[in-house]
Amino acid sequence: MSIEIGVKFIDNLEQARLEIQDVGSDQGGWQRMAPKAVHRVIKLTDVSPTQANIIKQEILARGGEAAVARGVVNHSVEKTDVLLMASLKQYRGFVDKLRMQPFGLAKLAERLAEALGNLEGVKVRKLNCRGKVLELGQRTRVMGILNITPDSFSDGGRYMEVESALEHALRMMEEGADIIDLGGVSTRPGYSEVTEDEEKRRVVPVLEKLLQAVPVPISLDTWRAGVAKEALEAGVHIINDQWSLRGDPGLAAVVAKYQAPIIMMHNGYNTNYGDIMMEVLHFLRVGIDIAEESGISRQNIIVDPGIGFAKTYEQNLEVLRRMKELTVLGCPILLGTSRKSVIAKTLNLPVDQRVEGTGATVALGIACGADIVRVHDVKAMVRVAKMSDAILRGVNCEG
Repeated sequence: MSIEIGVKFIDNLEQARLEIQDVGSDQGGWQRMAPKAVHRVIKLTDVSPTQANIIKQEILARGGEAAVARGVVNHSVEKTDVLLMASLKQYRGFVDKLRMQPFGLAKLAERLAEALGNLEGVKVRKLNCRGKVLELGQRTRVMGILNITPDSFSDGGRYMEVESALEHALRMMEEGADIIDLGGVSTRPGYSEVTEDEEKRRVVPVLEKLLQAVPVPISLDTWRAGVAKEALEAGVHIINDQWSLRGDPGLAAVVAKYQAPIIMMHNGYNTNYGDIMMEVLHFLRVGIDIAEESGISRQNIIVDPGIGFAKTYEQNLEVLRRMKELTVLGCPILLGTSRKSVIAKTLNLPVDQRVEGTGATVALGIACGADIVRVHDVKAMVRVAKMSDAILRGVNCEG
């Protein structure tokens, strides 16, 4: 027969090792060749011309490439973005050399090494939710939404009573929810602000019942330190903060005191972005720094790109398309797209007919690295997640 030609898309060293072994290479061969098979394109922003010239010189010396602004050579620009293009083998030599350079490049070398490590595929990790252990990475976890608000865009007013809220939480758990996310304040476009006392009045009675009756971890969707403190004292397991510790300066210390996991979401006050994913990454990275400086363990941080928050329709689609870029942070990723306006505008459907659109975003999100999906339609999305995991991770998700 004639020689056939195929193509392999290799995302990490483990895939490279398996492909090289598959052709019959010995251990010495795959150890030597695997770093050459993985190519990374990494973008740096706000680089000075001095830094950029050294970076370009060092990556070129190792066979890689760096794209910079035209005015870098003669210093006619104040700052430039840099697009690095190299194999892992080339990056290793480049990072080692960068560690010996001045102008802040040694610190950049450490951050690059961390970023490259974070890109090496899904990591299985155990999230300690204040005594309840949730394994992430083996299969996608499903978070069921429980809104106890009169004005949420999808189910406002349906679960305001304690008993109806508890019944719905138990139903979602039976349908496969791994986490229940309780929220007492609507964040839909045009929502009305409520006081801290009103948020507590809504949340605390329901939370007390949930903690008694629901065996899975309970997450509280709040940005307020006072509400979080009362909920954590009651026993809530996770805090879900839509402002990444910017909404209330006291929240970080509260979360650190109780050693609770925290979900940090991208948000903002306008939709004026340059490279939107770079700005999302920067926002989340600053939140991670605030968290760690306050005593929150990096192992307790989950990030969320904030679909539907401070983004236009086109920007929401772009973030979904590029969501895999979030893996550079090395944190578990939560995706919340359920029934949102990006689905409504695409399919021109009312809120109760968006399950298929939600399913498409969930499947895509899992393919792009989502560890947790936050949804209203738990039963359907558990099925979408199981099928996606079987394809992407080769996992039998019966358990």
